[in-house]
Amino acid sequence: MKGLLKNIGFIALFLSILAVSAVAQIADKKSLTLEGARTVIAAAKNYAVQNKAPGGVIAVVDDGGNLVALERLDGTFSAGANISIGKAKTAVMFKRPTKAFEDIIKNGRTAMVALPDFTPLQGGVPISVDGQIIGGVGVSGAMSAQQDEELAIAGAESLSNRKTSAVSFFDSRSVSDAFSKGAVLLGDEKGENYQVHASRREKSGLVEVHELDTDIIYVLGGTATIVTGGKSLESKQVAANEFRGSSVDGGETPNLKKGDVLVMPKGTPHWFKQVDGAFLYYVVKVR
Repeated sequence: MKGLLKNIGFIALFLSILAVSAVAQIADKKSLTLEGARTVIAAAKNYAVQNKAPGGVIAVVDDGGNLVALERLDGTFSAGANISIGKAKTAVMFKRPTKAFEDIIKNGRTAMVALPDFTPLQGGVPISVDGQIIGGVGVSGAMSAQQDEELAIAGAESLSNRKTSAVSFFDSRSVSDAFSKGAVLLGDEKGENYQVHASRREKSGLVEVHELDTDIIYVLGGTATIVTGGKSLESKQVAANEFRGSSVDGGETPNLKKGDVLVMPKGTPHWFKQVDGAFLYYVVKVR
């Protein structure tokens, strides 16, 4: 009996060692989601708008070189899609910006062009988060090869520059100052997936449509009438994924007052049609 118990104990110890060994051989791996790919594209588009870049194609692939998302801006030549995908795949498969290979070939190592699935053209950049390459972004069709790369870098950095979450504290005076003029309390446009606005309105505004942001509104004071849904009239693009219009056809018109909460899904037209005095409200933008 003692021998049997001894053997059982040995087997249990052996199995526990195997289990620990198996766990030690498994590493946590970050992966690129569709939402992450859309964030990369949005950042590249925003850079294009800010720098008055012409049309282009932005392609995002995962760490295996598989296409996750692609967007073709107006005016881009038809071959741009395949070229941008090739740049993104080359950057992630070789873990280097594609400009490096273009320079190598220019310096005489022309044999590299014979490699399969290889696009040695400037404009492809790996996407890395916490030291792990999770995908790649490729751009084709901007004003120049250098601008292709600039757009790609802007897109990649929207994820690469994300920092570990930290506690943020704003004292009452800072919050009051923010509401006195209307200001962003937390978050920016360089890759954060949320923003917190201390918003203030004293009159009606334009119709707003945010293609990527869901707005969560909490009213602190004042009253206003907002039109939600319907169709935005005379809508014009003012920035990447942002549109403004003159009025709304249809929709609903809830009256907002202190304590009310309104959740505005992305892509929904909304218009502060009437504002009575100072209207103060928090807006949390979630992407």
